[in-house]
Amino acid sequence: MSEDSVTERRAEMSGAPAADQERVLLLAPTAADAALSRSILAEAGLTCHACAGLRELCQDLEEGAGAMLLTEEALGAGGAQCLGKALGRQPPWSDVPILLLSAARTGSPVAAEAMELLGNVTVLEQPVRVTTLVSALQAALRARHRQYQVRDQLSELEQAAKARALHAAIVDFSDDAIISKTLEGIILTWNAAAERLFGYSEREAVGQSIRLIIPPDKQDEESAILERLRQGQRIEHFETVRVSKQGQRLDVSLTVSPLRDGSGRVIGASKVARDITARKRDAEALRKSEERFRFLAQSVPSIIWTAAPDGTITYANDQWFQYCGLSPHENARGWPELVVHPDDRQRCLEEWNRALRDGTEYEIEVRNRRHDGVFRWFVTRAAPLKDGEGRVTAWFGVTLDIHDQKEMQQRLREADRRKDEFLATLAHELRNPLAPIRNSLQIMQLADGDGALIGQARSMMERQLGQMVRLIDDLLDVSRISRGKLELRKERVDLAAVLRNAVETARPLIEAAGHKLNLTLPRQPIHLDADPVRLAQVFSNLLNNAAKYMDRGGQIWLAAEREEEEVAVTVRDAGIGIPAESLLSIFDMFSQVDRSLERAHGGLGIGLTLVKQLVEMHGGSVHARSEGSGTGSEFTVRLPAVSRPPAAPAPRGHAARRGIPVTFRILVADDNQDSAESMGTLLRLMGHEVRTVRDGVQALKEAAEFRPDVILMDIGMPLMNGYDTARRIREQRWGQGVVLVALTGWGQDQDKRRARETGFDLHFTKPLNPRDLEQLLAGLSADSGLRDRRLTGR
Repeated sequence: MSEDSVTERRAEMSGAPAADQERVLLLAPTAADAALSRSILAEAGLTCHACAGLRELCQDLEEGAGAMLLTEEALGAGGAQCLGKALGRQPPWSDVPILLLSAARTGSPVAAEAMELLGNVTVLEQPVRVTTLVSALQAALRARHRQYQVRDQLSELEQAAKARALHAAIVDFSDDAIISKTLEGIILTWNAAAERLFGYSEREAVGQSIRLIIPPDKQDEESAILERLRQGQRIEHFETVRVSKQGQRLDVSLTVSPLRDGSGRVIGASKVARDITARKRDAEALRKSEERFRFLAQSVPSIIWTAAPDGTITYANDQWFQYCGLSPHENARGWPELVVHPDDRQRCLEEWNRALRDGTEYEIEVRNRRHDGVFRWFVTRAAPLKDGEGRVTAWFGVTLDIHDQKEMQQRLREADRRKDEFLATLAHELRNPLAPIRNSLQIMQLADGDGALIGQARSMMERQLGQMVRLIDDLLDVSRISRGKLELRKERVDLAAVLRNAVETARPLIEAAGHKLNLTLPRQPIHLDADPVRLAQVFSNLLNNAAKYMDRGGQIWLAAEREEEEVAVTVRDAGIGIPAESLLSIFDMFSQVDRSLERAHGGLGIGLTLVKQLVEMHGGSVHARSEGSGTGSEFTVRLPAVSRPPAAPAPRGHAARRGIPVTFRILVADDNQDSAESMGTLLRLMGHEVRTVRDGVQALKEAAEFRPDVILMDIGMPLMNGYDTARRIREQRWGQGVVLVALTGWGQDQDKRRARETGFDLHFTKPLNPRDLEQLLAGLSADSGLRDRRLTGR
């Protein structure tokens, strides 16, 4: 049997049942012997267990026995050695008594060997009386019982030693300082953790008063603690301050228990001191962190909030309560029902519950009620804070007011919609004149010399071209104003003259619609510092609008009056009026009150935008008023007035000279063949000698050969642009006296400036009205100083 098996058997024996410990083991080779033995011993009150052989007896011995009854015959032939081995596996305290029955009247060799090998052997000579045998067994069992008592005492001592060792180990290896003291506060024990915490060695501390580690401001605590200990009270988790040998103040948590003697009298105390300095430091850091968080949350304009894992709001900054007007109690009770718009509430709760269930980020846009009942749009975002195992421990959220942003997005969508409508209208308005122009060309082709028919067709073409030019000019004006490129040419003007020019411009439309215009002007002249052309454009636009948005035969009123330092000009009509919702956007780009009517009368919806921008460029303001649909509308323009009248016009620097030929040699340079040929034909019909070219290189070559008086030149041409061609012409001796006229689609102020810098005398933006062309050439005939003045053109 292995050593481990022996140890296990010994452990089993130490805890063997009492019946096994007091039984007598004996050999009974036959069933009859066994029955007889049990009967005899039973009468004496003894328990026996009969074994058929020595091997069985040795096995049963392992389970416990009070004594053994053997015969010499059982120990013969090596039986003593076998039993000796079994006894050798017994615990050290065990010495099983053996009664050996021997027939020899003198010393038996078997008995002698048994006594030598087996130790605790008592030899009984056979035959033996039953009473003697029972007495011997009873004596053996009493001896065996004393062995068991020794075993129990040894076990108790061993357990006590283990407990003391365990307690010492706990005390020595504890991270907490463990100290025992008398009721007078004298230190009795001082573990290693106490040495580490307070800096005093065990030798320095034991025998000293516990007040050694109590700071002066905490001395009263010890008296109170000792008093409670005398009353048998236990003190748990008392947080206070103690001081180390180095004078460092330490935050500690004390648990103090009374120590009692055998009679239950309190004789001292056991104290456990746990260092909580780090915990206190962390708690203070956490408090400061929370303080900083709250300060930050209160400082930012956004709404900051936190929630528990189940969604219960645990914190919201003041911005939230100031906005919604709820108390913290009302907010915790149910802010969605009290704040969120009814149309958004269900969606808000569903998304929040989904985020709580899945532990995922939360984002939603809803309308929240302000304390005054107004709803504004907010976006709320929240993220879960999770622990190491992925469980949500808190929610952190921010709620931002995006109402202005939403309104801006709506305005942008509305502007985009108006832009799309404008582009559709623009295509419509630019396409409309093409049909009558094409028809007029066909009429002129088929007129077969009918002058009246040709004249009618020509007039129709001029009207349609004029409409296209006005549309394009309006677009260019808006573009120039929006980019800050439009320059006003201000001068001292009479308001009455400006208004009359505007009336003349709008009169065809007013008269065609059968309207009556009522004009009211002040008796005294009103003078302005203004661009007369642009200001007339403002009032003609307003008059055109009044004429278009009114049934046939309506009334239009145009009135002006001075109001202290400014003048107010009002255009009022009895037309369709302006709905209240349109008044705020009536001056916006592409805004139209009734697009179907606007299309019926023509226009792009940019006239009022131009009015507002031009008026503001003059330092004034414009205001629209209407009582609603069907009540007419009124536009009032206010402009700063000046007191001094306009200066008298300066005399012309050059008188018209008579006798200069009216026929010129003119070179037309344009990469658009139709444009060049049509201009050439028109000039020839005026009586001039004309040549046309398609690019700058040809223009330079043809000018050197043709030596023209005037060159009408496009800017954007292939091979050599108009600027470079003009510069090359001016470098030639023959080019010094040529009148260079830029005729181009580039009409910005910087385009005109660049044209002057490269040698052009005049700059005209396409399309050039034939009458303007005729006046241009007539002016060249009358004014020999034209080139010296370098006019800027239009």
